[in-house]
Amino acid sequence: MMTPVGEWNVEDSHFWERTGKRIAVRNLLISVPCLLLAFAIWLYWSIIIVQMQNLGFAFSSTQLYTLPAIAGLAGATLRIPNSFMIAISGGRNIIAITTALLIIPAAGVGMALQNPNTSYLVFAVLAGFSGVGGGAFASSMSNISFFFPKRMQGLSLGLNAGLGNVGVSVMQVLIPWATTFAIFGALSGEGRQLPTALGGELVWIQNGGLVWVPALLVLTILAFTLMNNLPMHHVGSTPVASAKMLWLELLGLAGAAVGIGLLLGVDVGLPDLVHVLAVLVITVCLTLLFMRYLTPAPVRKNLATQFVIFRRKHNWVMTWLYTMTFGSFIGYSAAFPKLIQDVFGTLPDGSINLNAPNPLHYAWLGPLVGSLVRPVGGWISDKLGGARVTHWNTVVMIGSALGVAYFVKVAGAAGTPESYWWPFFGLFMILFITTGIGNGSTFRMIPIIFKPELAGPVLGWTSAIAAYGAFLIPRIFGGQIETGTPEYALYGFAGYYVSCLIVNWWFYARKNAEVPC
Repeated sequence: MMTPVGEWNVEDSHFWERTGKRIAVRNLLISVPCLLLAFAIWLYWSIIIVQMQNLGFAFSSTQLYTLPAIAGLAGATLRIPNSFMIAISGGRNIIAITTALLIIPAAGVGMALQNPNTSYLVFAVLAGFSGVGGGAFASSMSNISFFFPKRMQGLSLGLNAGLGNVGVSVMQVLIPWATTFAIFGALSGEGRQLPTALGGELVWIQNGGLVWVPALLVLTILAFTLMNNLPMHHVGSTPVASAKMLWLELLGLAGAAVGIGLLLGVDVGLPDLVHVLAVLVITVCLTLLFMRYLTPAPVRKNLATQFVIFRRKHNWVMTWLYTMTFGSFIGYSAAFPKLIQDVFGTLPDGSINLNAPNPLHYAWLGPLVGSLVRPVGGWISDKLGGARVTHWNTVVMIGSALGVAYFVKVAGAAGTPESYWWPFFGLFMILFITTGIGNGSTFRMIPIIFKPELAGPVLGWTSAIAAYGAFLIPRIFGGQIETGTPEYALYGFAGYYVSCLIVNWWFYARKNAEVPC
């Protein structure tokens, strides 16, 4: 275990060069792979459900789309308590414990996928628990924001988030490869054969979960032994700090469980979008109430000092803007493989399109480019200003979303949908790039708008609400696929981006803006 840090003032250039830089870089170097695996496990449903459909698991398309939506709902909900954990339990403790917790869904999915008769409820529970990986983002970003001086916030946060987000692409490449052979020998179980029309090969789909377990074990040890809790957080002993963290995580899981139950078990006769939005609001409010009233008095006092962000107008403005960028990135990442399969894999008469592009060959590229340009977005914003970069980036987002909508529509009605593949794919790559640049630019704005003691909780909170994109976007696409109008989903997203363009211009980008940044 690392020796505790005795002082911390990264705005002091002498302290930064003498001590702070070395400690900050070491913590960042461990934080990144931990977050990478967290993203991989949170989003691995995007690939797993494609293979579940190929292998004939007895679930409908809506049920399959709902699994990444459940993971998205849980991950976003768990970001709410994670937003406030660093000041209570310390960065080292939280990252080490979270990484260890991810072994549960990884191993559980590996076992559940070995039996094609596993109930849907089991997969729903595992999808919910994989949301621990989504929640990790809020605490990870909040933690890193304390390690670097303000002048480096755009780059450091961009590196942590951007390289962490690469976990989505790593997962989308690694799982298809790992499922082609018994990577763990007898422990991998038996392979299952794909239909002849899809190649007829043996597939060890269970490796989609098992492959992550060894790396999680190693990173848990590294995080606990080489990372630091910072002195301004006064976390106390490791067992007590860990207990506080686990209790908050449990409250987040309880809130997510209520939301998942409402999503799966209650038919209130409302339109699907209204239903899922109501579930989202109820889940967020319940989770906040659990945290406010079901935590020990010392924790409640600490939370109360951080809950002041809810009385800050710009917390809500930045939540709206950041949801546009990260919400789109994570939602498209979760839905992209299945969307490719649905738009190009089936002909208008319902038969299989034998010339369709393989989603597993292409889907990983979107999250990859979105992740890699995120640090670039932060770096450019350090130079030009976050609001200016966000403004022009949003303009491109609007255009690319409308372009994707057009090609989704024409491909869905065509006898040869694959002829529209490359313009669809190219525009979607532009859309992913803009989500990445916008991630960097909007996250860079927050430490400029808010004082350091509030910037961390605001970073966590905005990322929590934005993460509901992983819940909403797959669910919305699933509903529109069933009605045969997936392009309507993209029209709606483009309309939301227009509102963000106006909000960013009014508060931050125009001449004499309220808070130029």
